[in-house]
Amino acid sequence: MLESSESPGSPPSLCPPTDATHEELLRKHFPALLSVIAGMVDVIGYLSLKLFTAHVTGNIVIIAAQLVYGGPPRMDQVLAVPVFMIAVAGVWTLIQVLNRRGPNLPRLLLLIQLLLLIVVLAIAVIFHADANPRSLVANVTAMIAIAAMASQYSLLQLTMPGAPSTAVMTGNLTKTVLAFLETATKRQPLIADSRDQLNKVVQVVIGFFVGCMVGAGAVSWFGDWAWCLPVILAGVALAVAPGKHSALSNQQSAKTPT
Repeated sequence: MLESSESPGSPPSLCPPTDATHEELLRKHFPALLSVIAGMVDVIGYLSLKLFTAHVTGNIVIIAAQLVYGGPPRMDQVLAVPVFMIAVAGVWTLIQVLNRRGPNLPRLLLLIQLLLLIVVLAIAVIFHADANPRSLVANVTAMIAIAAMASQYSLLQLTMPGAPSTAVMTGNLTKTVLAFLETATKRQPLIADSRDQLNKVVQVVIGFFVGCMVGAGAVSWFGDWAWCLPVILAGVALAVAPGKHSALSNQQSAKTPT
């Protein structure tokens, strides 16, 4: 997991203090980095492919509305939800087959996200996916982007339990308001560690909004090449993730059952 604490009685880490400092910063800010990626992928997918590629709830709402008022939904809208579910199941199956646990798991999921986004970029640029959002090329591009986000969300659930969602801002805004009220008043607290939660959630909300803004500008300026931005950030996320020999990874290995 990306978040861990040293258990009592464990041997002192042989890694320099700078590694521990880096990992503490990573633990606090990594979800915000992922939220920027999610925001970019969602807005680029929506503007160029006319589909929410990171916000599955939005596709469910559109499908329901079209079934009632606008006739049958598009094929890509119908496929978005089952493709997301299959991608999550595929990630879980791959983890089980490769027997990845502890420090190896986050980097594997980040690598999957990066590779899938690279494929999205390549298809979009080579075949001009945004030229016809209803074409087969556009549909395939959108489904691969959705699979990339499925890998990111699996990362959150499997390695960062308790971390705020990187794409569902409704829940994050609720947590922001409640945590703010908890920290701003002196009444009996209803939420544990409300100040820490407020810092985490606000970073994610801002990160997602910044990702959306930058992604929208990139579509306007660069067209299909806008997919370069989430690819670059996905590469950064993989590069800064803790490696096998980091202090945090060593703690994770010690906690992983054999």
